[in-house]
Amino acid sequence: MKTLSVLCLRISNSKWFQSLIISIIIMAGIVVGIQTYELSIPEIRQYSGVLHVLDNIILFVFTLEIIIKILSEGKKPLYYFKDSWNVFDFSIVAVCYLAFLLPSVNAGFLAVLRLARILRTFKLVTALPKLQFLVSALLKSIPSMFYVGMLLGLLFYIYAAMGVFMFGSNDPVHFGTLHNGVLSLFRVVTLEDWTDIMYINMYGCDHAIWGYSLESGCINPKARPFLASIFFVSFVLLGTMIVLNLFIGVIMNSMNEVHEDLEERVALQKALENHTVNSPELIFEKIDSQMDDIRKELKELKRRI
Repeated sequence: MKTLSVLCLRISNSKWFQSLIISIIIMAGIVVGIQTYELSIPEIRQYSGVLHVLDNIILFVFTLEIIIKILSEGKKPLYYFKDSWNVFDFSIVAVCYLAFLLPSVNAGFLAVLRLARILRTFKLVTALPKLQFLVSALLKSIPSMFYVGMLLGLLFYIYAAMGVFMFGSNDPVHFGTLHNGVLSLFRVVTLEDWTDIMYINMYGCDHAIWGYSLESGCINPKARPFLASIFFVSFVLLGTMIVLNLFIGVIMNSMNEVHEDLEERVALQKALENHTVNSPELIFEKIDSQMDDIRKELKELKRRI
C-alpha cells in the first residue's frame, strides 16, 4: 500500500502527468465547442459518435486523476478533500457522472446536467498555479468588494432617484421609472454612449443630436443644460473614475496579500528542505554539541591545574 501511494504521489507530481491533464482539459473545451455547432452545421452530426467517445475518454482521464491523487494520500485518503481545489475538481466530475446515473430524469434537467461538461474547462484553473493565484486573489477580495459594491449601489440609487425627479418628464425612456434610471446609469457608468443620454436631457428630447432622438417617446420636452451636464459629469467622475477604481484597488491589494502568503509558504518549504527550521531535534543536537565543547574545556582546565 505504501509503495502504491508513493508511486501515485510521484505520478501526480510529475511534469508529464500535469502536462497530460492540461492537454485533456484543452481537448474537453474543444470538444464542447464543436458540439455547440451540431444544430447550425448538420455535417457535424455524423461525427457525434466520435465526439461522444472522446467525451467519455476525457471523463475517464479526469476520474483517473482523482483516483491517483486520493491514493497518493496513503492511509489518509480523505486528506484529498482538504484542498478546496481538489473539492472543486471532484464536484465537476461528480456532476458529469449524474448525467449517466440518472437517465430517467426529465429532459430539461438532463440537459442541465450535460451542460456541466462545460465546467470541465474550469479545471484549467486548478492545473495552472498562476491561474490559481489570480482566482485566489479574486476570492480573497470578495468581502471588501461587497462593501465597495454597496457604496456603488447607494450611488446608483441616489442618482437614479434624482434623475427621475429631474429628467423623468423629458426623458421617460431612460428616467421614466426608478429601475429604468438605474439601468440607464449602468450604461453611463460603463461609458457606453453616455453622452447621448446627457445631450437628450441637456437640449430636450425633441432636439435631435447627431440624428439621435427619442421620437415617439418624447412627450414633454424640457431642456436642462446646466443640471444635466452637472448631473452626468459628476456621476461619471464618482462612479467610473473613483468607485470602479476602488474595485481594482481592492483586487490589487488582495493579490499582494496572496503573493506574500505564497512567498512565505515557499520560504517555509525551502527551510524545511534545507533543515534550517529550529525543530526540537535540531535544538537538542545543538545543545549536545555545546555540552561536548564544555566538557572538552573542563578537561583542559583540569589538566592544566
